[in-house]
Amino acid sequence: MGSTNGESDEQPVTQVEITRAFWLGKTEVTQSQWEAVMGSNPSSFKGSDRPVECVSYDDALEFCRKLTARERAAGRLPSGYEYTLPTEAQWEYACRAGTTGDYAGSLGSMGWYGANSGNQTHPVAQKQANAWGLYDMHGNVWEWCLDWKGDYAGGTVRDPAGPSSGSYRVYRGGGWGGTASCCRSANRNFFVPGYRSFLGFRLALSSVP
Repeated sequence: MGSTNGESDEQPVTQVEITRAFWLGKTEVTQSQWEAVMGSNPSSFKGSDRPVECVSYDDALEFCRKLTARERAAGRLPSGYEYTLPTEAQWEYACRAGTTGDYAGSLGSMGWYGANSGNQTHPVAQKQANAWGLYDMHGNVWEWCLDWKGDYAGGTVRDPAGPSSGSYRVYRGGGWGGTASCCRSANRNFFVPGYRSFLGFRLALSSVP
């Protein structure tokens, strides 16, 4: 986790062991998926199969809570699991899909960002997936992660989930208006939890701690 040739907050590079089982959505949450649960659509770039955006961290967690309750009531949720946001470690692990470079492949083939997006989001899953079948991990919309912003520990850590408190939540992946550097697998950004603007997310299905 992290990078030796990126920003200072990507260091020290840390070896991570993930022991809690989780699944990650193959695409960012779309506007149609959001509207089916929340009954509204906050997005600036409208389109049912485009990623939902203008979503705060708190909004994203509320979506997760409502979806968990609905799916649990319907008997469709595995026992001991819940829908949530991925931790930074889970997100980067899934983004890299076994790779160790700046990107999981060719950025132009895998992601919508400032150089090719036309200054707008695009329907999900139009670009090449990574080796694990996940789309738009690089670009399209920036994605909230579960963690408060904190420093990396270095060495080897197990199931990191960031500090227990803080002022800023992490988001990852770059987006339609960002630079290539913002889309790197290791790149980190952060904002207050109430910020919306260009932010979206993808679901994690994770075992309850």
